[in-house]
Amino acid sequence: MTRKDHSQGTDNVLADLGLDDAEELSAKAVLAVKLNELIDKRSLSQTEVAHITGMTQPKVSQVRRYKLQNISLERLMQALVSLDQQVQIVVRPARRAHAAGITVAA
Repeated sequence: MTRKDHSQGTDNVLADLGLDDAEELSAKAVLAVKLNELIDKRSLSQTEVAHITGMTQPKVSQVRRYKLQNISLERLMQALVSLDQQVQIVVRPARRAHAAGITVAA
């Protein structure tokens, strides 16, 4: 991760900080928030989440603490599916008002 100079803010604080992988980290964060909400709502332990999702307990701990650099978008999506969630990926042309990029809504 390297920093770039940005003079004007955007909707993505990670991009504003100049992180090269800002879009991916932002998408991961949205998925991790949803995953953590489900874990809290169901009062699941990290060990239970690991068993249900097929993740290791240390990976679950990383998600719980939003340490997402070593966890793929695909793994987060699979974990959500394991917790009975539907994950949709939509691809459409970028409009002039919106640049090409990755957006995740949960």
